[in-house]
Amino acid sequence: MHEIGISPIYEQLRATEPLCRVQMPYGEPAWLATRYADVKLVMTDPRFSRAIAQGLDQPRLRRQLVGDGIMGMDPPDHTRLRKLVSKAFTSRRMEQMRTSVRDLAARLVDDMIEKGPPADVVEDLARLLPVNVICDLLGVPFEDRHLFRRWTDGLTNDETAKSDTLFEIGYELDNYVAGLVAQRRKEPTDDLLGALVYARDNGNKLDDNELLALAGAGLLTGGVETVAAALPSFVFTLLTRRELFEQLQAQPELIPSAVEELLRYVPINTAAMFARYALEDVWIGDTLVRTGEPVLPDLHAANRDPEVFENPETIDFTRKHNPHLTFGHGSHYCIGAQLARLELQEALKALLSRMPEMKLADGVEGVEWKYGVIVRGPSLLRISW
Repeated sequence: MHEIGISPIYEQLRATEPLCRVQMPYGEPAWLATRYADVKLVMTDPRFSRAIAQGLDQPRLRRQLVGDGIMGMDPPDHTRLRKLVSKAFTSRRMEQMRTSVRDLAARLVDDMIEKGPPADVVEDLARLLPVNVICDLLGVPFEDRHLFRRWTDGLTNDETAKSDTLFEIGYELDNYVAGLVAQRRKEPTDDLLGALVYARDNGNKLDDNELLALAGAGLLTGGVETVAAALPSFVFTLLTRRELFEQLQAQPELIPSAVEELLRYVPINTAAMFARYALEDVWIGDTLVRTGEPVLPDLHAANRDPEVFENPETIDFTRKHNPHLTFGHGSHYCIGAQLARLELQEALKALLSRMPEMKLADGVEGVEWKYGVIVRGPSLLRISW
């Protein structure tokens, strides 16, 4: 694989069959939405539900049916939980975190330089950065962070999806988080987990299962794997399109808009997921979705819709209008989107400023790829300088 992109079949589907029938490896058949407007409709229209998907044979990539946590809720329950967690992810708080994230990214890149080439962007930077940031946010002891790396990888990789270990990993994670919760009940803290425990014990705003789902697989998977997959994919794109790398070196002020454009262009999710079920008959364009039928919104296909994005197959770091859907839309818009943006921006700044001669150590043939059940990207990306 020498190019990051999506199959040209999506362009054909958007033009001729924007809502088509699909069969995922597991679960019942579904509709696949590929047009931007249709994807937004399915993700925001109250006639479509995530809650009723729980317990059904949802279309999915992994064999096991596991709880979807906050992603498996509709308002008002979803609104209640989101309000609790979103206080930790305000734009103001994210900007307050920027200095610490910048220092961590710089330290990790400096460590790579000190050890000497080649270095692996995946293991030496892309996985370490978000694990440390989210563990700081949750208040996880430093000596336990290696456990979170193992659990995060296990919850998202393809081999786990084909085995019976998914529930074992979830059980280990829940037990660990339950232990942290018990500690905070004895000794309250001001980290995010401490705030969630306080909400649980003062006003009964969430139950124990909701607390574990939010603090464990929800924040951990969402807070770590998106960045861990996106960052090496972005670096691969820049190093295989040298003009883009040089553009950002010459104009580092473009890095925020470059991150948005790479989020739009580079596919991070393995496939469409989190099907919405129709609560009544709904027309989407010329297609009638019957009550009880699931629809899969394809975010990456929507991000290439020429009705919304001018020259969608071109990477343009100066793009002015970029309402990409990589972080979702509507009530289920990713709570940690601002944190992910911050981490990606600071990681790219550190690499570009400290490694101006960075290149692929083994060429494109030496890059190894991971296609997990949630995210995809390089599993090995060695660089030299």
